[in-house]
Amino acid sequence: MTLGSWPRRLRERLGERGLGVLVLVVLLALAVVPLVAMPAARCKAFGGGCPRPEPPVRADPVMAKESRVTPAQAATRGAYVALGDSYSAGLGAEATVGDRKPLDRCRRTSKAYYHEVSQTFHFAKGSSFWACSGAKTADVLKGRYGEPPQIDHLNGGTSLVTLSIGGNDVGFSKVLGGCVVHLPWSHSCTEQGEDIASRMAKLREDLPALLEKITERAPNARVIVMGYPKAFSEVQGIGGDNITVSDQRWLNARAYELGRLVQQSVAEVDRRLASRHGRGSVEFVDAYSAFAGHEVGSSAPYINGLALNLSALQAEPRSFHPTVAGQHALAQLFIAQINKGPGRPLS
Repeated sequence: MTLGSWPRRLRERLGERGLGVLVLVVLLALAVVPLVAMPAARCKAFGGGCPRPEPPVRADPVMAKESRVTPAQAATRGAYVALGDSYSAGLGAEATVGDRKPLDRCRRTSKAYYHEVSQTFHFAKGSSFWACSGAKTADVLKGRYGEPPQIDHLNGGTSLVTLSIGGNDVGFSKVLGGCVVHLPWSHSCTEQGEDIASRMAKLREDLPALLEKITERAPNARVIVMGYPKAFSEVQGIGGDNITVSDQRWLNARAYELGRLVQQSVAEVDRRLASRHGRGSVEFVDAYSAFAGHEVGSSAPYINGLALNLSALQAEPRSFHPTVAGQHALAQLFIAQINKGPGRPLS
């Protein structure tokens, strides 16, 4: 803007000097108006009229508490699916005629711990039972006895998975057979250690891989994996099974090692899941001492002793598997873990 552009009459009345003053006043006004209109700019320019900071909004402690999800709520907001091997299927806990159906090769029984767990809690999307006797980690992924893969029963609506797996991968039935049938002067029971160590090394790779696939299929689920209970007393022989107290201690030690392997695998996968901020969890239930005082040969056993099929000269499948009372003891472990939670926040 130049003074020459102003109207002649205004220039004549104010003169060139007065008109210059007027132009300066107008320019200052144009610069100050935005500062007046913008408190933050005015505060920065003049150091006054600064707005007071708003007090922080505090969460309502009652509402915050109500919005938290308890471990049991996380486990029951969807469907419960029971997977695994014979310890989960309930083999050895036959209580009805239906439990002894010869065509049911998976041998799922009415007293398996699944039933007690499913009746203790209300699962919003129901529950289903797919554990199968004899299952290995590969069978959970590929199926067994013509049944579809156990893992196919999982999806985004699954909120709880229970599982026991690994005993068949390690070959515990074969190991027990080697202990029962060995000759009195033989040491074939404890000489199986090298084979067991080799199979455990493979399981240490296969089990985490299986658990990863389960969490992929059921990303919102709490996956609870059980170890195995010790079957034998360490101070008293059971008699009649050709297993010495020394053999019993050795077998218990192998069950303990298997439990630690399962625990380590579970912890490894859960750490990875938590680092990805996954919604679910992978948790371990330690069942090693669940049958303490109720081992094979005790007055009130939680686990079956050796049952021989004399016509076939072989042990019956129910041998060294939990009784009805044993399945109840396992159910109590799962129920306690469902209420307890993984020991870390659930998303």
